[in-house]
Formats: sequence, structure tokens, C-alpha cells
Amino acid sequence: MGRLFGTDGARGIANTELTCELAMEIGRAAAMVLTEHSHKKPRVLIGMDTRASSQMLESAISAGLCSVGADVMLLGEIPTPAVAYLVKKYEYDAAIMISASHNPCEYNGIKIFQGTGYKLPDALEEEIESIILDKSQVPPIKVGGEVGRISRSKTARTDYINYLVDVAEADLSAENHKGFDDLRIAVDCSNGSSSVTAPQIFMSLCDDCFFIASHPNGTNINEKCGSTHLEILQDFVVRNKCDVGLAFDGDADRFLAVDENGDVVDGDKLIAVFAKYMKEKGTLKNNTAVVTVMSNMGFFKFCDENGINCEKTKVGDRYVLENMLQNDYIIGGEQSGHIIFKDFATTGDGQLSALKLLCIMKATGKKLSELASVMQVFPQTLINVRVSDFGKARFPRDEEIKKAIVAAEKELGDEGRVLVRVSGTEPLVRVMLEGLNEEKINVLAQEIAQVIKERLL
Repeated sequence: MGRLFGTDGARGIANTELTCELAMEIGRAAAMVLTEHSHKKPRVLIGMDTRASSQMLESAISAGLCSVGADVMLLGEIPTPAVAYLVKKYEYDAAIMISASHNPCEYNGIKIFQGTGYKLPDALEEEIESIILDKSQVPPIKVGGEVGRISRSKTARTDYINYLVDVAEADLSAENHKGFDDLRIAVDCSNGSSSVTAPQIFMSLCDDCFFIASHPNGTNINEKCGSTHLEILQDFVVRNKCDVGLAFDGDADRFLAVDENGDVVDGDKLIAVFAKYMKEKGTLKNNTAVVTVMSNMGFFKFCDENGINCEKTKVGDRYVLENMLQNDYIIGGEQSGHIIFKDFATTGDGQLSALKLLCIMKATGKKLSELASVMQVFPQTLINVRVSDFGKARFPRDEEIKKAIVAAEKELGDEGRVLVRVSGTEPLVRVMLEGLNEEKINVLAQEIAQVIKERLL
């Protein structure tokens, strides 16, 4: 990946790593690149999540864009997939989302979308990086009437909400259903962007809804809630006898579920449910689902047993989408809950995925636990090892780490696998092992993690 943009945009601790100065430079460079490629005055949407630093960065990016002559429309607090949807609907040239997704509130990030709704391609990201880091070009300074203007959208949330409700109602009507009134639903909004959209979306289709972590205050985003902290939702679902729990991350591009027993249904299982249902309905285009190398071995076994082809990509929803676009596949995603329905969205959309799941529950009359049982999970352990920036860069060349990985692979043989990779968004090396023997993979994972700590701190 590039020097500023990782697998999911530019990220860092707001006001120290991701400064206002850098945000302004990104805005200026983005406007310059967009102007070069469109040969016109660009128009850019800006959305943000609910963390305290988002407004500060919104102002800085807006200033950078306007200084180079771009017009800006502010969407306010809104999910990332809404920004991707609206840039195409409103026919703008680009869109920027200010969010650090599932990370704690002190982090923030900048994601850039094309006018098509897809994330900015690597080549354009690299061009922006070159302008900022290498001073390869100097953005022009506009004066007078050439300076960009800023406006605020009054309909953005409503337009996005109406779109998702329309998609769900179309699915329901195809099965002669009108809503989810016989389902009891709990929704965890992660004190993030879905807090401003989920209540209206789900209450318009279901009268028996509960919402938790839906009161953001700028600092509580992802704090012991949402798709990365499911414990409170699990307990809530069981205590309140809910049929399903739905959990989103801070910018609502991820979604995980909790079944009626309080058990977690992760992204792999959700994709399995979607793919199986679509195959049965004859709508699974090219009979293929796309996942990453981090998907559980149980998913690959599910595909074999159900006659579904499986494509594997590098980690990152951008690579999943890239494969889907190249080969005309319509369903793909990650274990973390980034799930892409290509016919309905240009990026992962947590609330869309949740609605699709509810529609399947309604159409089949099955409990979520029964639907999710189509895939059996292999024991898996994941250790995130925090490393220095220098260590992160050195990881691919370290021979001792390579030896530790090879030794673990030999120990597991055909009964498991080892995957060690650098995070694209955080200063971490992720050590993931799967296998039939849970005790063995835990021991081997700890051994590899210890070597990484010793070599890369």
C-alpha cells in the first residue's frame, strides 16, 4: 500500500498523526488531481462519523478543497456507505468520508470515493501522496470568485434511508411479506454513524425494535459496543428474548449478528447464509462468493459441500470488490463483517447487509441459529502484536519470523494453516492460526507472536 493511504484510507491519531495541516493538504491535493482528470471545477461531498475530531477535520479538508477551487457539500454525520451511495446519486465528482471505522475515538481517518461510488483507485491515491509527500506538483491558489463554496445537504440522510428501505421492501414483496413485525430485533449502533439512520430504517419495517449504543457524545464511539465488542448485545438479546441482534461498527460499513441464543454470527457465516439462499433462489451470479485469505477454513468447506465456487483475495474489502468487479460476482466480503452486495452498493454496507439477513429470516421462517448452522467454524486464534513503525516495515524481511512460521506450518500439516500479516490500518502484525486441535494452534500462535515481539518492537 501507499505511504498515506492503507487498505482503507489514511488513518492515525487525530491532531497528532492525522493533523489539520495534513487533512488540508489531502483536500488540496485531491482537488488538484480531480481537476486534472475531469478538466472542470470539481464538486465534492464530505461525510463524517460521530467522533469528536471529525468536525475539526471536516473544516480542514473543506478549506483545502475550496482553496484549489472545488465546491463542497457537507453531509454531516452519516454512514460511510451512504457517502458512497450519495456521490453517485447526486452526480458529484468525488466524496470524502472522515472516519476511523472500528478504531477508538482518538483515531480518525480519511477515505476518498470516486464519482462512481467506488473507492479511489491506487493510481490516484499514489498521485495524491506524491503531491503531499514529494511535492511533485504545487496545487494552484485560487482567489476571488474562483475559490470553492461550501453548502450543507438537507436531504442526505433521508435519501439514503429511503433507498435502503426501498431495497428491503422489494425483497419482502417478492416473498409476499410486508415487514418484520413478527421479529424482535436488537440493534447496536456503536455510538457511531448508524445512530442517525438505523432507528428510522428498522422502525419503519418493524415495531418491536430495541436500540443500544445509539447516543454518541463524541468520545464513546466503539467503546465496549458495536461489531468489535458484542458482549453487551449478546446479553441484551438473551435477556429480552430477541430473535436477532444486529451490530454495526463506527461508520456502519461493517455488520455482525447475534442469534437468538446469544451466539455470534460473524462475516464468514453471514456470507455463507447469503450465498446459500441466493444459490437456492437462482440469483447467485456465476455461482461464486468472494472472501479473503482470512476467512475461516470452515467457509471453504461450506462452499465445497454446497457446490459454490469460492474466490480468495488479499485482506481488505477493496480487494474483494476488485475481484467482484473483474469477474462479475455479486456477493463477497470479510470475516470482520464488510459484506458487499454489488447489485445494491459500491462498498460494504452494514445496514443493507442486516436488512438482507432479516429478509431471509422472514422468507424462510427459520431462526438465525438454524440459518447459520450451514457453516461449521474451525477453531481459530488471532493475536494482534503491536510493533514499532520500523518493525512493521522490517517484518517481510525478518528471517527469524519466517523460520517460526515455517515451523508452525510443519507442525500443523494438513490439519490447519498459518497466516501472519501486517495490518493495513494499524501498527500491528496479525498472527492467525486455524486447525482441528485448538490447544495446539493456541500454543503455536503464542510462539510466533513472541518471536515477533522480540524482533519488531
